[in-house]
Formats: sequence, C-alpha cells, structure tokens
Amino acid sequence: MPARAMTVVVVVMGILIVAGLAALAVGIVRRATDAIHSAEVPRAAGPTAFLAAPIGLPKGAHVTAISTGTDRLVIAVALPDGSQELIVVDLATGRRLGMIPLHAAP
Repeated sequence: MPARAMTVVVVVMGILIVAGLAALAVGIVRRATDAIHSAEVPRAAGPTAFLAAPIGLPKGAHVTAISTGTDRLVIAVALPDGSQELIVVDLATGRRLGMIPLHAAP
C-alpha cells in the first residue's frame, strides 16, 4: 500500500475516532441531564396536600424521641408522672393507630 493511501486511511480513522468520542460524550451528557430532570419531585399543591388530625399529648407530657418505619411513625412521650409511652401513627393517613405504655422490667 503506498504511503499516501496509508496516510489517508490513518487520517480518516482518526477523524472517525474523534467523532465517535464526541458522540459518546453528547450521549452521556444527555442521559445525565434527563436523569436529573426526571428525578425532580413534584411539589404538593397548597396547604391541602396532607391533612391529619393533631396528635394530642397529655398536659405536661413531652416528646423524647421520634422514629419512622416504612409506613409508621413512632413517637416516644415522657408523661408527667415519670412513665413513658409510645404513640404509633400511620404515615399514609396521619391517623393515630395506638398507644403503647412502657413499664420497667421486674
């Protein structure tokens, strides 16, 4: 193969490599920006997005801890008499499911 033909082949292959890398970079940037835009969380509309009844605490009680599970909220409450209880709330509805009194083991 003559040297001139070899030079043309090398130049064309170099151009193809550069074009391929440019196309790859454009594809990566497009996918990254599409993923960012599709991951945006829609905002709730107005104050009616989540209406739940207030969770009443006995007078003098205070919250000592809050923990969540997949569908439950557990609120640890210290009562004025020194005892403690857990209030369990359904996260989907905001409804109180029950109260669990805590006692020291004998």
